[in-house]
Amino acid sequence: MDMNQYLSMFIDESNDHLQSLNENMLLLEQTPNDLSIVQIIFRSAHTLKGMAATMGFEDLASLTHQMENVLDLVRNEKLVMQDFIFDTLFKGLDALEAMVEDITQGGEGKADVSAIVADLQAIVRGEAPSTGSAKSAGSAPAKQESNTAIQLDEFQYSVLQQSIGEGHRVLYIDVAIRDDCQLKAVRAYMVFDLLEKSGEVIKSHPTVQDIEQEKFEKSFSLYYITQKDPAELKQQILNVSEIDQASVVELDHESLQQMAEMGAASAQSAAAVAEETKPDTAAPAAAAPAAESKDNKPAAAAKPAAKTGGAPARTIRVDIERLDVLMNLFSELLIDRVRLEQLASEVQNHALTETVEHMSRVSSDLQNIVLKLRMVPVDTVFSRFPRMVRDLAKSLDKKLELVITGAETELDRTVIDEIGDPLVHLLRNAVDHGIESPQDRVAAGKSETGTVHLRAFHSGNHVFIEIEEDGRGIYRDNVLKSALKKGIVTEEEAKGMSDEQVHQLLFAPGFSTAEKISDVSGRGVGLDVVKAKITSLGGQVTIYSTPGKGTNFSVQLPLTLSIIAAMLVKMGSEKYAIPLSSIVETGIVKKEQIRQVHGNKMVDFRGSMIPLISLSRIFEVPDFNEEDESETEIIVIHKGDRLAALAVDEFIGQNEIVLKNLGKYLPQIKGISGATILGDGQVALILDPNVFIK
Repeated sequence: MDMNQYLSMFIDESNDHLQSLNENMLLLEQTPNDLSIVQIIFRSAHTLKGMAATMGFEDLASLTHQMENVLDLVRNEKLVMQDFIFDTLFKGLDALEAMVEDITQGGEGKADVSAIVADLQAIVRGEAPSTGSAKSAGSAPAKQESNTAIQLDEFQYSVLQQSIGEGHRVLYIDVAIRDDCQLKAVRAYMVFDLLEKSGEVIKSHPTVQDIEQEKFEKSFSLYYITQKDPAELKQQILNVSEIDQASVVELDHESLQQMAEMGAASAQSAAAVAEETKPDTAAPAAAAPAAESKDNKPAAAAKPAAKTGGAPARTIRVDIERLDVLMNLFSELLIDRVRLEQLASEVQNHALTETVEHMSRVSSDLQNIVLKLRMVPVDTVFSRFPRMVRDLAKSLDKKLELVITGAETELDRTVIDEIGDPLVHLLRNAVDHGIESPQDRVAAGKSETGTVHLRAFHSGNHVFIEIEEDGRGIYRDNVLKSALKKGIVTEEEAKGMSDEQVHQLLFAPGFSTAEKISDVSGRGVGLDVVKAKITSLGGQVTIYSTPGKGTNFSVQLPLTLSIIAAMLVKMGSEKYAIPLSSIVETGIVKKEQIRQVHGNKMVDFRGSMIPLISLSRIFEVPDFNEEDESETEIIVIHKGDRLAALAVDEFIGQNEIVLKNLGKYLPQIKGISGATILGDGQVALILDPNVFIK
């Protein structure tokens, strides 16, 4: 079968399972005794193993199987989670992610994971330090010794007899574990796991449940069907750690009948003794459970998994390129709709007008659906950060709590794809530079554990993502000292800078306040990349900080990058579009209301003077000059808390426009973020108001 057709599905689902494994491992680290979380982790690992094996990625399947062995012991309370186990499992997850990434890039998903596998196998053998056992040595012993013959019911006996007749080997196996073994159930599990790779266990004594609960002394017996050589099988059992003795006897029809008769006699004797001592509680010998198949091996009879929610979400996976094509087609439809509306108003035909109005309503609904298809929760980005912060805190020897809120906030997919790396830099900066060491925090009267808040929320036509920590804060003098040393600012410039301007120095290329270079910081690379990326997305980043209390990095991003609401304005014969998200209000000022302050035009806006910017002068519009106007229409725009007024010729009105980039053949034009096609076929340039406010 050609598996290539399923490869993209395998990659998508593998990434989903790996993300789930990371998230639930972090939850389990907070509550190590919550077995319901272990069940979820085990199911994800088991599914991933099966998918990898089906696709032929044996290395990936093999590593997942080793991790599954550890999780199996934990979920059956044979092993208690320790820091060493968590670290090893996280290393395994990292290796699995690297393998899936290699497969995504066209590789075969191979990697050298021998060290991780050795650690996982050591944990299963009980050799990891301080693993201990979930069950104490005080568990109730079995009422019978394991060398008591096993009682078989009619079905089990007939299965064994038939197997001998068909040429299979029926073995009676007796295994003794060392007296000083601390994890008897784990050793028994390892023997059962070994046996079931090459045969089937029909019946054991004590029962599987008793072995799982360590209700046996030091040995157990079982009937086993296989094709394997008894001597070879015995050696494999003895190779299991802490196994003292193993007896493997091959049975024929006659010896099997004798063993079955011995088991029946033994059971009757035990029942008689029980009748004499405890007549009310004795269990009849005939109540023996049915044959236990290989699906009932020790450590497989886990508690029922807790339900994790209601009905599963009904979703389908769609290639992102198809969504882009759909968006482009709808953009063209939107341009034609505006054109039709304009033509209908000119023709004044009632039927045409009604049809166009109906089409406008339908296309508006369609527009909302198309835009929502492109919207993705920021959780797809946020979900990778708890693990990253955990590892970073351990490497820096700091105590940290990451609090995420608003992960359901939605952003356009084009923004989601680009915002991950900037947020990584900001979080690393917060953990390394912001949060102090536990000793310094205690000395400053703070909690030993630092807190980093990662939050997202909507505000108007923007999404804000904030990273706030309760660390040391930004000290103005330290920043200026480093900036002067690196020649980023002069001493004269430094004297007149506001706190906000000083904070913005952190985004200067090559700037760093770290005293020594480490794996995390000190090279002056990071925050300049953050600002460049966020600015390219049409957003901005602002820093708020209180020395000694903490710092807040606030990232403002546009809700969508494809269709925006804009105010269309006219300047002479040219038309421009200004995004509504940047507009505070519109108005008219008379010529005498314009003031000159240090050679700059200013106008009064609600009790404060703001700069008046001449767009006709900036863009050299040939047939308009506001100097000739007695009244000037203005649009007040904002960038954060700062305001400015743009002088325009005439307001055309509000409209939804399709954002088109100018292409690679046109150079980057300052103040222009793109263009749109209007209903009459004309092209209007879209202004970037952020450029006009310093």
